[in-house]
Amino acid sequence: MRIAALEIRCLRLPPLPDAGALRGGAGGAMEALAYRMVTADGREAAMLGFAGRSALGAGHMAAASLRPFLIGRDARDREAIWHDWRRADRWWHHLPIWAFGPVDCCLWLLAAEAAGQPLWRFLGGARAEVPVYASSLVLPDADAYADEVRAVRAAGLKGYKIHPPGRSLAEDIAIHRAVRDAAGDDFVLMSDPVQPYTFDEALRLGRALEALGFHWLEEPLPDEATGALAELSRTLDIPVVGAEVLPHHPYSVADLCARRVVDAVRADVSWTGGVTGTLRTAHLAEAFHMNCELHTAIFHPLEAVNLHVCGAIRNSTFLEVLWPLAPFAFGLGDPLPIAGGMARMPEGAGLGLALDAGAIADATFAVIP
Repeated sequence: MRIAALEIRCLRLPPLPDAGALRGGAGGAMEALAYRMVTADGREAAMLGFAGRSALGAGHMAAASLRPFLIGRDARDREAIWHDWRRADRWWHHLPIWAFGPVDCCLWLLAAEAAGQPLWRFLGGARAEVPVYASSLVLPDADAYADEVRAVRAAGLKGYKIHPPGRSLAEDIAIHRAVRDAAGDDFVLMSDPVQPYTFDEALRLGRALEALGFHWLEEPLPDEATGALAELSRTLDIPVVGAEVLPHHPYSVADLCARRVVDAVRADVSWTGGVTGTLRTAHLAEAFHMNCELHTAIFHPLEAVNLHVCGAIRNSTFLEVLWPLAPFAFGLGDPLPIAGGMARMPEGAGLGLALDAGAIADATFAVIP
């Protein structure tokens, strides 16, 4: 099963619901990459990939580094490829954290399809379904968040996570209170401010969330601020969750687990080195009796791989999806198998869900030669 080709397409996707729906000016049209791995014996696997603000730039970097590294290798040698890539990336490539993940996903999908098994069973099945929660984009005001949590609950999902605007601590606390009032006392709520605060502000938010009965507080401070995070985790009763954007999982996460810098860690198949990196991080956390809560991989083809990983581990409570679902469903021909707030593991070989090759072709504005 020698790798014969790695095709990389640059995609321009439909815009998010509102311009500026993510902080930092990341509204408007999204861009992504589409990877297609072909073996000499005619097998192939495809996956979407994150591209930041420039699919063209990301695509050229990925093609220049990953294509010559992979061509000619046996796709079944995932462990050797993982270690060899880690060494090669350290020496010269230094690609972004999201570059290798889709390639690793393709390797695992090729193996699972060849074995005739759904990926989650090929990884060692642990459970056939997992509850789903929705994460907000950045909304204009408290009323918008309150309306959205009502819609999420009415759709049957099992929880809701707020990405607050981060303009001021007082506004963010008011938004969390409005969402609790709208959701009711028995609905699972989380908060993910994406590190806008000082330590004292994060502590004040954490105390407010404890009083409101929130399930966890995620990334209130930068992931690399290990001293401050450790003190925050020690002081607060609400679990503090982190490590989502640390590169080089699981190695960068080991010390956070060993010193209990956070109460739970984050990983996903897009930003954590694919299936291999996510499994390694989840198993590391499990050894320290910690959860590894899987982070949304944004695009639903990657989200489907996240779902399979959820089916192969026990220490992730939920599958996370961004809300509304429609803007992020691009590229997956079959909808994510969610019903009654639960995501069921697919039973078909490999991904068990079809990618939308036509939509991917239509969204392509460049193919990296």
